[in-house]
Amino acid sequence: MEPKHRGVLVTGGAKGIGRGIVLHLAAAGWNVVFCDTDQAAGEQLEASSEHNLRFLHGDVASERDVARIVSETVNWAGGLDAVINNAGIANPFTGPVDELSLAQWQRRLDVNLTGPFLMTKHAVPELRKSRGAIVNIASTRALQSEPDTEAYAATKGGLVALTHSLAVSLGPDIRVNCISPGWIDTRDWQGSEESVEPLSEADHRQHPVGRVGKPEDIASLVAYLISSEATFITGQNFVVDGGMTKKMIYED
Repeated sequence: MEPKHRGVLVTGGAKGIGRGIVLHLAAAGWNVVFCDTDQAAGEQLEASSEHNLRFLHGDVASERDVARIVSETVNWAGGLDAVINNAGIANPFTGPVDELSLAQWQRRLDVNLTGPFLMTKHAVPELRKSRGAIVNIASTRALQSEPDTEAYAATKGGLVALTHSLAVSLGPDIRVNCISPGWIDTRDWQGSEESVEPLSEADHRQHPVGRVGKPEDIASLVAYLISSEATFITGQNFVVDGGMTKKMIYED
């Protein structure tokens, strides 16, 4: 049996993977509220969609914004059944660690890790009422790295750990899971009309499934994890990367 209200809040929903999650859940019949710092992209998505969704401008690193967003979501949707903590600073590269500024480090922690904590903190009372679910969007960079990505990797690793900690603390009323996407091509999901060049065959061949990922690949798992079919699943980190992290790749 699905939630009575089917109200879901998606952070960072104006572009990229978040945009794909918003559209997928709205098409499935959820009342979707999404927030983002990109007001133009958020308003464009809200105006262009035929589904039941609402955009709220705000920064997940601001507790005042988070409290307002949760409150407005509950009022608009009639309740809150799920939270998708997707907002994050996507660019992982910050340069050599000995040149990494404290401001760069702190901003990534504030958005990528403190943001999900704040959103969870303020959503918990409503999610307890609905026996709802939380899905955190981390990254395979929580498990493996390229050079000069310390701040990003640390936040995503922290988000995986935060997930199982919350699952233990909030269960059995609230389930908490995590998805760690691999290479997801989001270039067509930025809220613009600009055309993009196709990816190369070599890009696709790096994945055992034979292709780079799409936002829909993540959105479909989100939909499952917040559904009544997943009530025995909590505290888990699902790596969705087309098998890329399992493939040994040697440089020529």
